[in-house]
Amino acid sequence: MNIILKTERLNLKPISENDIENVFELQSLEQTAEFNTSKPPSNINETKINVEKWIDENNKENVKHFTFAIKLNEDEKFIGLIGIHLGKEHYKNAEVWFQFDYRFWNKGYATESLRKIIEFGFEDLKLHRIEAGCAVENIGSFSVLEKVGMLREAHTRKLLPLNSGWSDNYGYAILSTDERK
Repeated sequence: MNIILKTERLNLKPISENDIENVFELQSLEQTAEFNTSKPPSNINETKINVEKWIDENNKENVKHFTFAIKLNEDEKFIGLIGIHLGKEHYKNAEVWFQFDYRFWNKGYATESLRKIIEFGFEDLKLHRIEAGCAVENIGSFSVLEKVGMLREAHTRKLLPLNSGWSDNYGYAILSTDERK
């Protein structure tokens, strides 16, 4: 996949082997792991295996799982990950997810990158519906989802197996016909 999505301040580039160390560091951060349903990687080889799966997915003829490294335009510094996973073709839907290095929180990068992924989903992939979910305690994530125009549609009890225990989940969605912010 040679798709590079550009925003005013960011480049969303297909994940590559050059990102393995950055992904390992990101997913090893306590702040990132707090609301992640996967445990932090125990070693860099574990991260390498996951990144290679993402690369393989990105390189399929009919990509179903797009994973991008988020990099600053100015210096190509890796600041996070974002992905969009397509559902069944008939439903024209997908789920988005993102992870950011905490040192880049509260700067608008998550909102900016999510807006771009939503635009990509509706305009390029011709989706009808894009969904996302997050732990009810994850104020930062649900704030980002709401800023881009996603609507909270669900509150599911004890769905997410976090390191701290079972957490409730908020389900969000935006339709191609909804106003985007």
